[in-house]
Amino acid sequence: MNRIIFISGACGSGKTTLAGALAKHLAQKSGKTVYMIHGDDFHRGFVERDDKGPFFSDGQPSCRALWQDILAFNWDCMLFTADRALEQGLDVVMDYVIEDELPRVRALAQRRGAALYYVVLTAEEAEIERRIRRRGDTELIGRALFLKRKLDAMPENRGHLCDTSGKTPEELIAGWDLEQFWAE
Repeated sequence: MNRIIFISGACGSGKTTLAGALAKHLAQKSGKTVYMIHGDDFHRGFVERDDKGPFFSDGQPSCRALWQDILAFNWDCMLFTADRALEQGLDVVMDYVIEDELPRVRALAQRRGAALYYVVLTAEEAEIERRIRRRGDTELIGRALFLKRKLDAMPENRGHLCDTSGKTPEELIAGWDLEQFWAE
């Protein structure tokens, strides 16, 4: 049975770092190729003019893609790519923020007969802020803290939260039994 391991969490929670380490760990342990999908890679595909110009609300074309359109496009691309990887018999490790999209990921896993493991990373707020400052994305701090609080409080995330504060990816992986993050 193939697996989808989806790592969600706020900016600065360690999603991308942990996803990469976990994919390597799984490939070494199973001897099987693992396909990595970083949701931010799809987001970076949108290149806009420097003078972004105004948004138009009267139905006229805009100089910028709207956030909800970008997000929908990203999810369509990520799930299409995951579907193709599963079709090829690969395990998939994905990282991106899941707010309302878990049913779509579950549907993909069910359609492909794949086991779904769902992990939501969290960390102390000071740790998230420190990580974001260290990488130079200070404009993301407010959004990251908002998302951290939202994701921590979502009922569907109970039992899937993993605190990364002060831990290396290797320490987290060594302490995991992936079954604890099983998402039926």
